[in-house]
Amino acid sequence: MALRHLAGRVWLFPGDPDPSAVRPTVAVVADDRGSVIVDAGQSPAHAREVRAALAAAGLPEPRWLVYTHHHWDHVWGACAWPGVEIVGHESAVGLLRAEAARPWSHDYLDEQVRANPRLGPSFQARARAVDSWDGFAILPPTRTFTDEVTLPTGVRVRHVGGRHAPDSSVVLVADSGVMLLGDCWYPPPLHLRGPDDGPDLAMARGLLEHGHQWYVSSHSDPLTLAEADAALAG
Repeated sequence: MALRHLAGRVWLFPGDPDPSAVRPTVAVVADDRGSVIVDAGQSPAHAREVRAALAAAGLPEPRWLVYTHHHWDHVWGACAWPGVEIVGHESAVGLLRAEAARPWSHDYLDEQVRANPRLGPSFQARARAVDSWDGFAILPPTRTFTDEVTLPTGVRVRHVGGRHAPDSSVVLVADSGVMLLGDCWYPPPLHLRGPDDGPDLAMARGLLEHGHQWYVSSHSDPLTLAEADAALAG
């Protein structure tokens, strides 16, 4: 699969449209000073596919990896991005250290699903995503922020929080008119979701800014500002 150019210096490695794959879109903000990768991919194999596409497109080597939030499908590929600075909200550090301490393996995933069947869709997707645990590691951010941080390439990362994940952040590429939303307005993960939990449409409306023309959620097709306005008005 190849990178798709969205606008300006923003490229997308599209996610899997099958929701059971739990494979989100990974974004690349290409810059001669070093590219920014937005989300690591859901496994080392996924990350290696993105790296190969980056090289095939002739884009600059990555220097920064931004986590939109700590959920597995956005961070489990980080160990396949050597030499990058990992940027994430300060609250992700403890969460990911706790995840890193768990004895991940296919046997462990099976045990957890037997103990809590609601984990089935997520943990079964993890088992499909990781073909080998050799060298696998969950990596917390090495550079953290509280409210907002601007990288040397001008990419801004802003914390928004929300019910999907407390560390959810959006990535703004103002010169390209693109806002990368991660999963910030989605409902809580399935195993934590109650019957009344749905998308946070108020948050989504509040994020629409007329300085940005593209809005990219991790598990949905990109929307223009007009499309997003229309979808949220319905």
